[in-house]
Amino acid sequence: MFSIGVEFSLRDLLRVKGVAILGGPLGILLSIALGMGTAAVMGWPLLQGAIVGIVVSVASTMVLARLLMDSGQLRSRHGRIMIGITLVEDLAVVVLMVLIPTFGSVDAARLGAIARALGLAALILVPFFYLANKIVPPILTYVARTRSEELFLLVTLALALGTAAVTQAAGLSLALGAFLAGLLISESDYAHELLARVLGLRDVFVALFFVTVGALIDPGTVVRNFSLLAVMVALVVVGKLVTWTLVVWAFRHPLPTALLVGVGLTQIGEFSSSSSRSPARPISWERTSTTPPSPPPSSPSS
Repeated sequence: MFSIGVEFSLRDLLRVKGVAILGGPLGILLSIALGMGTAAVMGWPLLQGAIVGIVVSVASTMVLARLLMDSGQLRSRHGRIMIGITLVEDLAVVVLMVLIPTFGSVDAARLGAIARALGLAALILVPFFYLANKIVPPILTYVARTRSEELFLLVTLALALGTAAVTQAAGLSLALGAFLAGLLISESDYAHELLARVLGLRDVFVALFFVTVGALIDPGTVVRNFSLLAVMVALVVVGKLVTWTLVVWAFRHPLPTALLVGVGLTQIGEFSSSSSRSPARPISWERTSTTPPSPPPSSPSS
């Protein structure tokens, strides 16, 4: 994510701020409605359908950006829209992760936790643009003039790790922090020189990420829950394709661009696995019955 941020720029994000800031939450709401509609058809409680909609609504910025970068489409129109939407989704996770454990019982304390999480996120993101334009580029220029390759690499790594640690402390993800650190450095004249130095590390970490994802899959669980898996795959592949295509098209982007964005967002991210391990009450997928239990048989009189 750090190297992707270096290759991206703030100007690329600002070009799609309308469809990202407004279309991102709209797409999440439509995904929740789709999950509730699926619950009504399958006989699940509507609350469980809403949680399923939340889980499938968020896409992985890391996987998406990697695919765009390998295909040379990171700076294309649809590439900028997809990255902008997934970044807004990463920020929406702050609220969703607070809501899911106590879904259905939101009280004043829970609303206060949401407000605190959003406040911490704002404290990080609001000064970010100032740092990217005024503070970080002069610092990197000063370090580069020392002609010490080791010092230059250490300073940039400190920026990356420090930004990731601060975002995690604020309730955001490490991946988002690494991406923001890359954006900070992307405004410097030495961004691509640094990127050439970290390419080897990037490939190692990408390989470790996909190995970890594969290790989390239990084939036995997949076989035992094949019908449920088929429904979830249909929600992700078909439901999200239609939802995001309509959302982007509604913001007056060409239909081919909207279709490409829809195809790119037909996946789910790391939030989905983390939410399934939350301390919320476990979900039962059995159809609930409204028939009252029959009374026990009366004992014969003596």
